[in-house]
Amino acid sequence: MTASSHASRAHSFNAAAAQYAANRPSYPSTLFEKIEELTGRPLAGARVVDVGAGTGIATALLHARGAEVLAVEPGDGMAAQFRRAHPGIPIIRGDGNDLPLAADSVDFVTYAQAWHWTDPVRSVPEALRVLRPGGALVLWWNTYALDVPWIAAQSHRIQYRFGGDRTVHQNEGTDHSALVDPTGRLTFTRRRVRWSRSVPLDTHLANIGSHSIFLVHGEEASSAFLADERALLLKTFPDEVVEEVYEVDLLLATPA
Repeated sequence: MTASSHASRAHSFNAAAAQYAANRPSYPSTLFEKIEELTGRPLAGARVVDVGAGTGIATALLHARGAEVLAVEPGDGMAAQFRRAHPGIPIIRGDGNDLPLAADSVDFVTYAQAWHWTDPVRSVPEALRVLRPGGALVLWWNTYALDVPWIAAQSHRIQYRFGGDRTVHQNEGTDHSALVDPTGRLTFTRRRVRWSRSVPLDTHLANIGSHSIFLVHGEEASSAFLADERALLLKTFPDEVVEEVYEVDLLLATPA
């Protein structure tokens, strides 16, 4: 992916922020329990900066667990949607490559579904700069469970039509640590958390349609694919309720 196409895809969410907020999956409570277990400290009372917060799906969950959380989001549309949905949670504009925060100021730097939009050569040193001693950089991604036949088939259809998108369907064996730290300054602990949700078929289609690969291909191409997909999925889910199965890929990083 070229730098210009990467930027276009990163900015594409701003025009679809309401669709993103309404249809994207959340995260299971087990994920946050794993974070607390691996770090040996509760999120309650911790100072957390949630970077690339988007519409606030993860930020709100961190806040609900008692964290003193600050959201950082670069996009106009996403930040506006965040403020509408979460007026009680502070948000500032910025991105992980140049965090608008003081050094040694937070206990956790979190990225939910967002680290791959940063330049790790810049975002790793920035995370280390703002973390307090003993703090952790915590990254996670919801990825579809490709051992589920209908999900694997859908992944192949997306790859065939659009050339693939690792942020929509991800190989179970993908090791995000290869993407995370070209600097060699971090040590990683990895866990996977499996979960599922049952949603109306239209919600599922709106969910996958909110991914950047669909947004940048334009409404005509995306709508045509999603119409075909709806017809195919009705054969598997005639009651129009889809069980989406996810593997959350969790990476907890501390200074090497």
